[in-house]
Amino acid sequence: MSRDKRLLAAEAFWRDEEEGAEAHHVEAIVALAQRLKFRPKSIQALPVERRARQLAGLSDVSDGIATRALIAYHFGHARPLMSAFLDAVGLRHENGLISDEPQPPAPDRLQSAVSSIRQSFAPEDVDLYLQTLVVLDQDTWGGLAELLPPAP
Repeated sequence: MSRDKRLLAAEAFWRDEEEGAEAHHVEAIVALAQRLKFRPKSIQALPVERRARQLAGLSDVSDGIATRALIAYHFGHARPLMSAFLDAVGLRHENGLISDEPQPPAPDRLQSAVSSIRQSFAPEDVDLYLQTLVVLDQDTWGGLAELLPPAP
């Protein structure tokens, strides 16, 4: 992820109030406190923007924090992309949030959906979203892996 996207993801992470976010916030506060040699309470008192800059600068966040930040980023900044992809795949959703437990889409449906969103959205945004889907739910979205460009 670019530095700018990392910062957007970190800001979205700190603003996330969904169920389960608080535990990840505490984990991130402890990690930042250790890195900066601050007390956790001091980190917690920092403005969101400052906590976001510090979090975006960490290169070794846990999988839980990274996952939560990616999810928050997509729901905060990529809903049109998510909605367009889910529409193209044919999954019911509410503004990018999948309504039902999805079944793995057919390979041709995935190919068509990926082609469709690549025409309307920035390649790096599409790739990040598709990579996130693959990592978060390999059983449903594993077929997307072969549609992604090779990792550098």
